[in-house]
Amino acid sequence: MQFTYLGQSSFSVTISGKKLLFDPFISGNPLAQHIDIEKIEADYILVSHGHGDHIADVVPIAKRTGAKIITSPEVAGWLGKQGIDNIHELNHGGPMPFDFGKVRAVNAIHSSGLPDGSYGGNPLGFVITSEEINFYFAGDTALTMDMQLIPLFTHLNFAVLPIGGNYTMDAADAIIASDFIKCNEIIGVHYNTFDLIKIDIKAAVDAFAEAGKTLLLPAVGETIEF
Repeated sequence: MQFTYLGQSSFSVTISGKKLLFDPFISGNPLAQHIDIEKIEADYILVSHGHGDHIADVVPIAKRTGAKIITSPEVAGWLGKQGIDNIHELNHGGPMPFDFGKVRAVNAIHSSGLPDGSYGGNPLGFVITSEEINFYFAGDTALTMDMQLIPLFTHLNFAVLPIGGNYTMDAADAIIASDFIKCNEIIGVHYNTFDLIKIDIKAAVDAFAEAGKTLLLPAVGETIEF
């Protein structure tokens, strides 16, 4: 499986020949100006919540690609007002099957306003299970005991966790989260885009290593394989 980091919390993966894009915030990201959103392919777009740094490029990419969007009912309603109708509404609960695998929406401790100021519903994380690989995208979240439920659902091959602090977990909390989810292969996101979430990269990587874990921090546009 290929994982391509697109900056902030945005990334794409290819599973069973299907391209899944998560939380696209690219055109407004100063660290992702070399990424051309017109060239991004997507069969599905998963949106964890309604903040601009997670939803900014959803509409143009969805209209161009025809991708099905998987998101909360409230975000789905806002997207419908933008002319998007290929949407699967998902809320916390049992996993739903798609042609690449299953998606379970799980709890995320955060807020979720939409660009027009309307209510964005509860923020989500996603657990993706498939015949190829299983992973967890936490979305924007604080450390929460609910993460301990995830190993009851599945064994994770890797997890995508925020590490920037201020708005989400920092690296130290992400280490605890990795214990909760019983996964030692972590891709860090939601850091360094803005001053409030800048981190000491070496310190974060070293802290994970000292805990017997791996923190992967791919460059914007870099692809890694699992």
